[in-house]
Amino acid sequence: MENQSNNVCGISNCQGLCRIVGGVLAIALIVYVAALAANAIKSNKYIGRGDTGQASVSVSGVGEIYRNPDLAVMNFSVVSEGKTVAEAMADNTEKMNRIADVTKSLGVEEKDLQTTNFNINPRYDYVKAASPTLSPSSEIAIDEEYYYPSGKRTLSGYDVTQTLTVKMRNMDNIGTIIEEVVAAGANQAGSLQFTLDDVEAAQDEARKLAIDDAKEKAEILAKQLGVKLIRITSYGDSGYAPVYRLDYAKAESMDSATGMGGAAPDIQTGENKITANVSLVYEIE
Repeated sequence: MENQSNNVCGISNCQGLCRIVGGVLAIALIVYVAALAANAIKSNKYIGRGDTGQASVSVSGVGEIYRNPDLAVMNFSVVSEGKTVAEAMADNTEKMNRIADVTKSLGVEEKDLQTTNFNINPRYDYVKAASPTLSPSSEIAIDEEYYYPSGKRTLSGYDVTQTLTVKMRNMDNIGTIIEEVVAAGANQAGSLQFTLDDVEAAQDEARKLAIDDAKEKAEILAKQLGVKLIRITSYGDSGYAPVYRLDYAKAESMDSATGMGGAAPDIQTGENKITANVSLVYEIE
């Protein structure tokens, strides 16, 4: 009888413990579901916003300035022909040394002279032998040759080409330098470019104008949208300084033996436009 009573008590205690554990688990499940719901509601507040979880607006700005160029860059070349490489080299070297001396005498510093091209190329003629003819005096048969594009290739000599790139800092002296260099032996001249010696300073100035322009646009946009600008979260820029270019495409030299060149060209330098573009991203509320 006593054993029966103990069994009944044990079963009752076990059932009570199960009820308690079940209640605790139910409460924990309710808390977990509530937390998930709260997070979902909170995340809905940021639908449509950026990855940072903050609303933002983007604006862009442009800055432009104009500057008179203070540096001109031009290429001068000497093309020499000769039966041998040594003959063509001798002519080319003599003329190029004369050109370097002339530019220095006109105020160009040695640091502003740079050899940017040097080539030696064989020169060929294409000929075809004609029918033998008789010499009127000796009545001996001889072969005559004349130009024939698809005929036999015959080495006729060599071409030596050397190019000197000259930086000219005196804008008033450009025409005179071109005239004297051509007279000294340059038979090709071109790629005249006008630029700025300190491009970065001009870009910095243009960039500041672009940033001011972007900030002004942001303020106007914020008023129109009825929002408040908090801080800049992103910045990007791109700037360039275009070079106004004049191709003094080909200046034919006069006969070097006469020591004369053509008239000095009238060179117009114009203005260079430096442009900067920036983009700003603002956090708003």
